[in-house]
Amino acid sequence: MYNIFVIPLRKYKLRFHMFHPFKLIGKNTIAFIHELGKMANFLSISIYYMLFPPFLFHRVVKQIHFIGVKTTLVILLTGLFTGMVLTLQGFYVLVSFGAESKLGAITAMSLIRELGPVVTALMVIGRAGSALTAEIGIMRMSEQIDALDAMNLNPYKYLVIPNLWAALISLPILTALFNVMGIWGGYLVGVELSGLSSGVYYGAIADSISASDLILSLQKSLSFGLLIAWICCFKGFYAGHGSGFGAQGVSKSTTEAVVMSSVTVLICDYFITSISLFT
Repeated sequence: MYNIFVIPLRKYKLRFHMFHPFKLIGKNTIAFIHELGKMANFLSISIYYMLFPPFLFHRVVKQIHFIGVKTTLVILLTGLFTGMVLTLQGFYVLVSFGAESKLGAITAMSLIRELGPVVTALMVIGRAGSALTAEIGIMRMSEQIDALDAMNLNPYKYLVIPNLWAALISLPILTALFNVMGIWGGYLVGVELSGLSSGVYYGAIADSISASDLILSLQKSLSFGLLIAWICCFKGFYAGHGSGFGAQGVSKSTTEAVVMSSVTVLICDYFITSISLFT
């Protein structure tokens, strides 16, 4: 009797453990595709509502102040010391090759094409993106978004669209400020501390930077602004859907928004750079 029932049960458990990893992979893959579909639907609805009135300009201005103006000091400090460190490292490398005259070109190219848009986006994610997710997530948990629906007010128009416009406007300006401060920080280290001629420093920048570099920086900042606002608003808008309710759900959604936005920015940066180099 023991052999009849126990041995088949052991074989069943063995087969279950053998296929359990594949079950987890399939389950997570389906969940990932479902989440991507929700995010794509969220973005398409948001873009649709961006094109039609009413346009809540006062909300857009308020969010520009929140995302852009309040992040300016962080961007200025980060840009200044990023440029200083970049120039300091580059100077001692170039001196060994006798090419210190190219210091300004390396600093400006690195900042304008790569570091400026990427670091600015990461700073905005940390300072403003997390706050956006937490704010909208708390509104979801406290049923304020449901109240907007009940009063026939479009929550996309009131909560999502202003943040999209504000991010698209603020990111290019913040990126430009970052680049300017980074180049000036490079000037302090390369010219004032290391003794390089200011004419050589700025001349190398003028000779190396073209309009295509500035356009690439603008394209990246616009793309990153859209990604940040999209992901952070989505995570806040659907807080509690699979992440738990209450404070735990908001904290988990905020963490997911920051991590996903940061990783997506870096991935998007690679593909934009690749397309610009090979086209």
